[in-house]
Amino acid sequence: MAGDEPRYGLDELADLGGVSRRTVRYYIQENLLPAPYGVGRGDHYGPEHLQALLRVRSLQEAGRTLDEIRRPAAARDRRRAAVLPAVTSWRRIALAPGVELNVSSEARLPNAAALGALADWCRAHLSRGDGDHDADD
Repeated sequence: MAGDEPRYGLDELADLGGVSRRTVRYYIQENLLPAPYGVGRGDHYGPEHLQALLRVRSLQEAGRTLDEIRRPAAARDRRRAAVLPAVTSWRRIALAPGVELNVSSEARLPNAAALGALADWCRAHLSRGDGDHDADD
């Protein structure tokens, strides 16, 4: 797990997933969720735990049993595309009028100076009020 990714305690993971702490522990025991990072009081969960938990919940809500969800990944993945889209979060950054940057939560944002330089470039090269849009620019 990378150092800048969110870390969740058991209570927070359960709350975000809409289940009880007991359910999280049961899913781990049943190999529906990966084991936590760390041990004892230092254990914690990452984004992949939350995504797996949301996937299990979504599949259950779609009528799948835990046995069906637990099936080998190859068989599950063939059906997954039709059942559940990937869960990701995105950040939107307005760079110029009509221009925005969408960055996945899995990607690291550049520092403020680099974002400012990118916004300046976009305003200079992509924002036009005269309606003249040459393909070569």
